[in-house]
Parts: sequence; C-alpha cells; structure tokens
Amino acid sequence: MMDWYGNGMGSGNWAVMIAAMTIFWSLVILAGVMIFRGSGGSRGGGTRDRGAHEILDERFARGDVDREEYEARSALIRGNVR
Repeated sequence: MMDWYGNGMGSGNWAVMIAAMTIFWSLVILAGVMIFRGSGGSRGGGTRDRGAHEILDERFARGDVDREEYEARSALIRGNVR
C-alpha cells in the first residue's frame, strides 16, 4: 500500500509551484502589455496623441513661426490650400 505523503507533493512543493506559476503568468501578461503599447506608432517624444494644429499653435505661441508662416501652415493642415 502506498503512503499518502511519501509519493505526493508536500506543502513546500505546492508553495513553490504556486509562486512559479504566478511569476510565469505575470511575465506573460507583462510581455503582452509591452508589445501592445509598443505597436501604437512612433515614439516621437509624446507627440503621438497631439494634433498637428495643436503643435502649430504651441510653436506660434513660443515665437518659433511668424504670423504668415502660421497662417500658411494652418491652411495646409485644414486642407484649404489654393
């Protein structure tokens, strides 16, 4: 007759198995999140979510572009180029 505790897993082995599976699935989920976030587009310094007109407005406010260039680029963004 087989002894119940002699051939089975003890409580220490169950704890190690639970910890290993938790680490494994955490790494799988983390890798999935990193892949999903990395496929969002360019990594151009946070400009991915901002619109072109918003960036142009900020450049105009800083003085990087003058009024004529601002109006020309704004018309180009809106599609009102003649």
